Amino acid sequence: MIKEGKAVLDVKTEKIVSKKMDVFYNPVMKFNRDISVLLLNCIDKRNLQIGLPLAGSGIRGVRFLLELRKGKIKSIRFNDYDKKAVNSIKKNLKLNKIKLNKKIIVENKDANLFLLESHGFDYIDIDPFGSPNPYLDSSVRRISREGILAVTATDTAALTGTYIKTCLRKYWAVPLKNELMHEIGLRILIRKIQLIGAQYEKALIPIFSYFKDHYFRVFFRCEKGRKKADSVLEQHGMFDNAGPLWLGGLWDKRLVNLMEKKNDIEENKKILRIIKEESRIDVVGFYDITKLAKKYKIKVLPKQDELIAKIKKKGFKASPTHFRENSVRSDVKEKEFVGLVKVMG
Repeated sequence: MIKEGKAVLDVKTEKIVSKKMDVFYNPVMKFNRDISVLLLNCIDKRNLQIGLPLAGSGIRGVRFLLELRKGKIKSIRFNDYDKKAVNSIKKNLKLNKIKLNKKIIVENKDANLFLLESHGFDYIDIDPFGSPNPYLDSSVRRISREGILAVTATDTAALTGTYIKTCLRKYWAVPLKNELMHEIGLRILIRKIQLIGAQYEKALIPIFSYFKDHYFRVFFRCEKGRKKADSVLEQHGMFDNAGPLWLGGLWDKRLVNLMEKKNDIEENKKILRIIKEESRIDVVGFYDITKLAKKYKIKVLPKQDELIAKIKKKGFKASPTHFRENSVRSDVKEKEFVGLVKVMG
């Protein structure tokens, strides 16, 4: 028996999480689910029709039913191709005293068939083991106008430059293998999904994005129209020999501020605070203090918070970044940044 959020779960756990598990449940992804609940509670939308094509144990949907504010959910449809998972979902719904009805449905289909045979959803969550690629086309086609599409990718080795050819094949871009690899990987993933959207004249705008543990996660708001889709494509380009990738914002600032304010889970406070700070700075990339010190042969380094304060005093924006420790996101140029590091060291 596992407790997560307000939900209770009866599921067999394994030391090593893999596709071979009878019913897929990954405790490391609790933060992923925490953020899904928090984001949906913070957006100004009610009567959501929710689609969960890869529901596994059903934990995400159960938490939605127990933790989303009253009036948020119009209907929720769980789906999994594995019959054992379907039985587990039903068992876990019953365990949490949730009855199946016309608005709470459990299905046993291929994920893409489940999506394509539906009339569409206001929220779709694609959280696979590995690449989300097999599910992107059907999920983009079935996300509604102003709907939210949430996508997880755990194939980080391809997106962060370990397997360049794999990244080219799967994501149509060249990754980086340096301190920026996680942000660049996230931006490559975003562009790939946006290209799928553009085919259907859907502009997919990132409203909350992050990298954590072993995965990338992006929430998109879907806006329809040719001009909107074209404006998204105009924000694709190269960065430091990597790409093409998304060069636009990773966050909706107002939403991030609200999420940080409304969050009541102690262990999530730090990362949400950092993301709130860096969301205010519209630049691609950041500075790794230690790497720059090595490059410019600086022996004594200032503390990160003191350096950030100094940069701000000079009239620039600066914050930590959740992508990497001891690094600073700022709109100051490298030469001046290094100068400040030298003066303070």
